[in-house]
Amino acid sequence: MKQSLDNTAVLFVDVINDFDFEGGEDLLRHTNEVLPNIIKLKEFAREHDLPTIYVNDHYGLWQADYHKLIDHCRNQANEHIIDALHPSEDDYFLIKPQHSAFFQTPLQSLLNEINKTHLIMAGFAGDICILFSAKDAYMYGFKMTIPENCMASEEPEGTEYALYLMRTVMKANIEPF
Repeated sequence: MKQSLDNTAVLFVDVINDFDFEGGEDLLRHTNEVLPNIIKLKEFAREHDLPTIYVNDHYGLWQADYHKLIDHCRNQANEHIIDALHPSEDDYFLIKPQHSAFFQTPLQSLLNEINKTHLIMAGFAGDICILFSAKDAYMYGFKMTIPENCMASEEPEGTEYALYLMRTVMKANIEPF
């Protein structure tokens, strides 16, 4: 990674996911393809003592308690993903009401408080929640690395188009992790 890590935080978006919606089976399949890369990113964050921030859909619970969210979302199809990617007690965990990790969440305030101006973003769905989060991060002036092999969408074309926008419009580095 070329970017200095001094001002970097890792942002995982919607990695606690039940995949129980129309298109969820496709997203699950593509998630399984990128899972090893996201696990490596999580290990990289731990090894380099980077703040790790999880921002997740609330699934109607509206409590920023990842244990409850995991219990609600865990199923036979996703338990290996949840087991591999769940937050640790030292990680930050926020819930979001809409697609963007920034929309009506304290994420921007948190990043300002911990003096982070560069985000490494990963998660699901790349063409919706990662894209909307990247748009907001760009508008707030954050630099971004969004590894193309650390996000999944229902359709590969959605991921490709989102990556194109993040690279060309939002100036994100999308090199694989």
